[in-house]
Amino acid sequence: MEARFHHRVKNIKVALMLQLLKCGENGGQRLCFLRPCIVGAVSSSNRMEAQQASPDSSSEECTVLEALPGKGTALICSQHKGKVSALYCLACENPVCEDCVNEEHAEHPTDSLENIVDQQLAALQDRVDSAKNRLPQIREAVQSLRDILQQLNSQRSSIEEDIHSSFSELHKTLDTRKSVLLMELEVTYGLKQKVLQAQLDTVLQEEAAINYNCGLTCEALDSGNKAVVMQTHKDVGERLSDLASQGLPLQPEENDQLDLMMEIEGLRKSIHNLGTIVTTNAVASQTEASGEGLEQCVVGQPATVIITTRDKSGGLCKTGNAIISAEVCTPDGSVADGEVVDHKNGTYEFQYTVKKEGNFSLALRLYDQHIKGSPFQLKVTCSPDDSPPTTTAANAASTGSSDGGARKRSAKSPGSRSRQKGVRRGGSLFSTPKKKVNPIEDDLIFRIGTKGRNKGEFTNLQGVAACSEGKILIADSNNQCVQIFSNTGEFQSRFGVRGRSPGQLQRPTGVAVHPNGDIIIADYDNKWVSIFSSEGKYKAKLGSGRLMGPKGVSVDQNGHVIVVDNKACTVFIFQPSGKLVTKFGSRGNGDRQFAGPHFAAVNNNNEIIITDFHNHSVKVFNADGEFLLKFGSNGEGNGQFNAPTGVAVDVNGNIIVADWGNSRIQVFDGSGSFLSYINTAADPLYGPQGLALTSDGHVVVADSGNHCFKVYRYLQ
Repeated sequence: MEARFHHRVKNIKVALMLQLLKCGENGGQRLCFLRPCIVGAVSSSNRMEAQQASPDSSSEECTVLEALPGKGTALICSQHKGKVSALYCLACENPVCEDCVNEEHAEHPTDSLENIVDQQLAALQDRVDSAKNRLPQIREAVQSLRDILQQLNSQRSSIEEDIHSSFSELHKTLDTRKSVLLMELEVTYGLKQKVLQAQLDTVLQEEAAINYNCGLTCEALDSGNKAVVMQTHKDVGERLSDLASQGLPLQPEENDQLDLMMEIEGLRKSIHNLGTIVTTNAVASQTEASGEGLEQCVVGQPATVIITTRDKSGGLCKTGNAIISAEVCTPDGSVADGEVVDHKNGTYEFQYTVKKEGNFSLALRLYDQHIKGSPFQLKVTCSPDDSPPTTTAANAASTGSSDGGARKRSAKSPGSRSRQKGVRRGGSLFSTPKKKVNPIEDDLIFRIGTKGRNKGEFTNLQGVAACSEGKILIADSNNQCVQIFSNTGEFQSRFGVRGRSPGQLQRPTGVAVHPNGDIIIADYDNKWVSIFSSEGKYKAKLGSGRLMGPKGVSVDQNGHVIVVDNKACTVFIFQPSGKLVTKFGSRGNGDRQFAGPHFAAVNNNNEIIITDFHNHSVKVFNADGEFLLKFGSNGEGNGQFNAPTGVAVDVNGNIIVADWGNSRIQVFDGSGSFLSYINTAADPLYGPQGLALTSDGHVVVADSGNHCFKVYRYLQ
């Protein structure tokens, strides 16, 4: 019974496979589609219907397959009734019976039908497996495309916001200039009008006096009365003499010129060309690299690789601004930086110098994807005459490059990369922090950074934090990352991926370090606060659904996270788990109200200090949000502010405040009384944002307008 069952299953399999074999060319092998009637595999009620099934019409001779009563699922030859088609004609590609082989297929090669079916089963299975093997690649491509689309959407939203913000600022600037011009017009007009009106009044008074006295005199003369004439001469004669001889200001003492000079045409042209949407059609899969430095180089001698960007069709891209990253990895896993130069014609030049021999890996990426052939195997050999490093290599060494390093860049931390966008930049200051030699002795120890996207470069840096381990953390807002430096300014690491998903950063504005070492980041555009480990690994987020625009973050004595919501004009206090402890504040100018609050600090009494940007003041609250005191007003004098931003507290309770609009740093005692400034005269600040006290007692401030951070000497 069991053997019969397996035999029927086998016959069913054969019949089903024959149904799948459709005539047509596929990979050079022709497969025939036959329509057998599988009677033995169906109930007796369906057997008659199956027997009546007709074959496909075809110009070729086809074998009609039927079921033979009493023979199960055997395939029956339509040309010879009752004969089983157990063979397969290789020439005609049809099942045939023995009579067919003896007659019209006598000269044709044949094989067992079961063998042919097994072969085609195996072939189909191989093709199914091959197709399935592509699925992981397809899924990976789908995820990559979705990530790129999400990044593209995020980039679009960010640029759209930047455009609105920039033009809003332009509108404000134009409105301010308009007000200034109107005010200047009124003042100038008022001065001129006052002079002319005073002169006019004087002349009119003289005219009236002359007319009046002349009238009296004429009346006396006309009367003919000697007594009247004599009295008039006595009373009016001397007055008339004075009026006749008095020198009046008859010439205008002012003019009527009021002109407006505005270079509208030049401004209109500038506005017409204001802003450019920068992009390129380059794709990594078509982009190529060439040059001797792609495979080998000599120790101590500069090597060059040319990167040619291409679009999806392989066409040359003729514009620059693509984001290229390059890294040379040594055998021990460290990374050496090089310099990428944009030639602005679709080609890029990667220059590097290696100081030791060995086998290296050269990775070239376009938009974080390997270009064609990357990573490349790089062999570094000694020069034939073992000559000392060239002058260029020596210069590279003098800038702080370590073994396996690269020209002009420091290679002090694993995982660093050389990234570029735009034109060639000068050497960054971050690799060799030194005390700036100032013509005026001020408190500046060093400054780090220029505008850009590489490590040690910033675009709109905002929040600053410092920790007891001797680190300085910078929230690099428009580069969507946090960069970490030592107290002496050495670059250590950075982390952050742009996006709107948990663990990604869209616009980091505030940063703080929890006592447990976690890094807390306020993400303004994502409307939440992200928590990362000290190594930059994402752990959790808090405030999602509550926050509208978190700007600054801090940590109180209880380990609670204090979040300053700039848009909601509210201060939130969370547990690290995300549970809300309390909140306080609303929009307004009252004691417990804010107008665009920015940053927060906590003193030794666990009191919370908030900078109230548009109210030009600093406010202090207890841990429960109860108002304690405020200080500051709008102005440029001692203790006044023009939009305060960053704030920190020293061990003595003194409050250090970044005065954004006045571009200075002021120091107050715990009660808000002005103490002093930090001297920044030799290298002025331009729109300072966040600030903090380093573990060695210095003040570090984000000089946003100058795209750098500065460390100042601070005497507590």
